Amino acid sequence: MKSEVRGSGASISLQNPSLLNTPHDSITGALKGCLGSLDGACIEKLLLHCAIALENNDVTLAQQVMWVLNNVASSVGDTNQRLTSWFLRALISRASRVFPAAMNFNGGSMFQRRLMTVIELARYVDLIPWHRYGFCVSNSAIFKAVQGCTKVHILDFTITHGMQWPTLIDALAKRPEGPPSLRITVPSCRPQVPPLLNVSQEEVGHRLVNFAKFRDVPFEFHVKDDPCVCNESLLTQLTRYELDLREEDEALVINCQNWLRYLSDETKGHGFSLRDAFLDIIKGLNPRITVVVDEDCDLSAPSLSSRITTCFNYLWIPFDALETFLPKDSSQRHEYESDMGHKIDNIIGLEGFRGIERLESGAKLSQRMQNAGFFSLAFCEDTINEVKSLLDEHASGWGMKREEDMLVLTWKGHNSVFTTAWASTELED
Repeated sequence: MKSEVRGSGASISLQNPSLLNTPHDSITGALKGCLGSLDGACIEKLLLHCAIALENNDVTLAQQVMWVLNNVASSVGDTNQRLTSWFLRALISRASRVFPAAMNFNGGSMFQRRLMTVIELARYVDLIPWHRYGFCVSNSAIFKAVQGCTKVHILDFTITHGMQWPTLIDALAKRPEGPPSLRITVPSCRPQVPPLLNVSQEEVGHRLVNFAKFRDVPFEFHVKDDPCVCNESLLTQLTRYELDLREEDEALVINCQNWLRYLSDETKGHGFSLRDAFLDIIKGLNPRITVVVDEDCDLSAPSLSSRITTCFNYLWIPFDALETFLPKDSSQRHEYESDMGHKIDNIIGLEGFRGIERLESGAKLSQRMQNAGFFSLAFCEDTINEVKSLLDEHASGWGMKREEDMLVLTWKGHNSVFTTAWASTELED
């Protein structure tokens, strides 16, 4: 007997098929009623039971719950079914490593992604405001921060291949006093996470140079050679000499879009994490503004069960948003959901230093920035109005709210993406 994850391209073989036919005593009452149910609370309960079983090395219970989940999951179903299918794949993948003698999982093709063209990436970014929201708020804050500056240098830490910058270049071109000379420096490597592009960083820079030339904005694009962008070797590259920082009237901007989550927050005996060390060095560069944008969810807990329940409730947001306007068999929808599946697999499957993606909430990030000596910058009404105009282009479920020093993108009232802006020194009133 073989239990397969429907429509997933991945399968699990249970070496003791009889386990599927005899419910485990501890889940008989609580979970039997969930069979075939699409209720999110029930699915969350199932996921939690499976996580606890894996944490307790209870292969029998883990197999039982996966079988129940398999009767709910579907990669072509509704929001809960589709989300469950990705969690089930990740759980099976983890279980196959924990219990190799009891499970045989062929998941080698789960996350093999084709590389996008630049045009496809633009469509991907436009699909929902997940990325565009951060671009909009950041660009508006940066534009305000560099008013009156004749030279601007942006250190760009992001995963979206420069998609943010044409809008800022266009805005700078329209300044009454004329555009500044603009430099953008990016690391040569980025975390190997979606979205993936079929052209190099250098080619992205070449296209930005051409666009800036068309808009009459003096522009340079530099790729900083750093083969290990997300480990401690990154810190050695963040010096004024290595970054070619110029003191003469050049405003420095630090842009972190969905980036800090890939810097480890684990400590190795020296008392600080890579994430804190990065922020400490960045502050020492004395930027005019530092912008941090990321998903507003705390997935840093060491407990697998905590990460699973938090992740399930959070990633419901993009799955539900896509449900509102894309058909169930949409290739765009499957591709976007596959990227969420990549995230789920990392969050569930890897621990400690092996985990490359460990989100923290906007509130925790704000406290971290304050602890590092940064000072919060408020967002102006022009920024608020720009975001409102952007959200008018998307489904009515998207909204925005202020939370202390953050602007937060929401979906049906649920926090999804936060934006914050920071100064390295306290500003005078």
